[in-house]
Parts: sequence; structure tokens; C-alpha cells
Amino acid sequence: MPPKDKRIDAYISKAQPFAQPVLKKLRTLVHKACPEVTETIKWGMPAFEYMGPLLGFAAFKQHCVAGFWKHKLLKDPKGYLGERKNQGGEAMGNLGRMASVKDLPPDRAIIGFIKQAVKLN
Repeated sequence: MPPKDKRIDAYISKAQPFAQPVLKKLRTLVHKACPEVTETIKWGMPAFEYMGPLLGFAAFKQHCVAGFWKHKLLKDPKGYLGERKNQGGEAMGNLGRMASVKDLPPDRAIIGFIKQAVKLN
């Protein structure tokens, strides 16, 4: 298992208090779905790769975002990627604006998206 990137630890610790649980949960789910994932920083934001880019996330003053690189190729029968895209206004990524862990899709859905992205790569 590749080591965790200390720059992502620092990024999360500097994020607003509301954002830290969201980012920590996403990071945990990425590692659960793909233990071989590599962490890095791209464009100043945490990014996760496995044989190519998988997803990234970011925190801002009042919301967090996350996005899958190949989201248009992911099967999403419940509409978590499309429906949430514009929830709360325009936001980077394709999971919409998130201000708490409650704003995330279910763990099972996120893990499924990650596994699909890994397979695509």
C-alpha cells in the first residue's frame, strides 16, 4: 500500500472545521475502495490516482467539492453525480456543494464510483 501524502494531511488540517470530516471521509473511502491508490497534490488540491487520475477534492470557505475525472463514463443509476452537480448552485466537481458529511452520497455509492474509475483506468 503506497504511503499517505503528508501534504494532504496538511491540506485537511488547514481546511475549515466543517470541511475536515468531509475530506477525511472521502479520503478513507478512496483507500478502502482502492488500497493501491496514490495520493498527490494537483493544482493545489488533493488528487488520487491509480494507473491514471481517479478523483480529487477541495475545500473552500463555505463548502467542499469532489469530482471524478471520468464521471461521464461512470454508471450512476441513482443520479448522485448528475442530480447533485448543481445542488446549492454551481460548484466544481460533480458531487455538488458539500458542507457536511450528510451531503455525501452513501458510502456504497462512492466506493462503487471509485471502483468503476479504477476499472476504467
